[in-house]
Amino acid sequence: MWLTARTALVDRYLDGRLPRAGEAPEALHGAMRHLVFPGGKRLRPALVFAGCEAAGGSHERALPAAAAVELVHTYSLIHDDLPCMDDDDLRRGRPTVHMAYGEANAVLAGDALLAFAFELLADAEGSCGAGAVAWCTRTLAVAAGSRQLVGGQADDLAFAAGGPVTVERVESVHRRKSAALIAASVACGARLAGASSELLAQLAAFGEEVGVAFQIADDLLDAGRREACSSVAVMGAAAARERSEKLLAGALRRIGGLGEKAAALRMLAELAVRRDA
Repeated sequence: MWLTARTALVDRYLDGRLPRAGEAPEALHGAMRHLVFPGGKRLRPALVFAGCEAAGGSHERALPAAAAVELVHTYSLIHDDLPCMDDDDLRRGRPTVHMAYGEANAVLAGDALLAFAFELLADAEGSCGAGAVAWCTRTLAVAAGSRQLVGGQADDLAFAAGGPVTVERVESVHRRKSAALIAASVACGARLAGASSELLAQLAAFGEEVGVAFQIADDLLDAGRREACSSVAVMGAAAARERSEKLLAGALRRIGGLGEKAAALRMLAELAVRRDA
């Protein structure tokens, strides 16, 4: 299967590049690996590969960027789980990094993964060219920064402090905290394949719509939890499901003209939105 093969590819690459758990400082390197392996859905690196293929490139060309995106995502999860953030004890059925290695090592592991992500991305320069790598570096940095992922997390935390909870405010968080990195994943893959500016804009918009729909699907799965920043909380389950399907349909229309090259993008979009877990 396409997804299984791409997941194995990025897992092998990450395992070979990340410091071994036994390398000093052992606790830090163990903490860095704790959430990377075993991994989750690997949706974002898969979208990097799919974006590259949709633009006519080979998936091997996108491997360092795919790994980089996954490390940015993993860093964000480690920090989200911290006691000062969402204060979660479990992630993917295992103790969170701060529960397994202590809060300080969790903070440092997230910092180190974020830095290492850009080291891996720089490794693509030899095969993809400095211009493409610089574009992807900036795109990924913006997606991970204060106007996007980190800012979305800040506003997510602000819901606990009160204020009006509206559909627009919730979706703003979803667009920044979740969708920005998904859009960057697709666009970076396409840029490494030499996509035109028009195609990059088209694929980034596709990724943003899929990203919001993906987060709404998460809200539907987590509907039993009391979360203020939730599409289900502000519009109800039926309307949230309708909104996710509308976003998915819009995203699929954007890539309708790409033909078979976009088959993996279509498959990943449907898998991200229409899921049970």
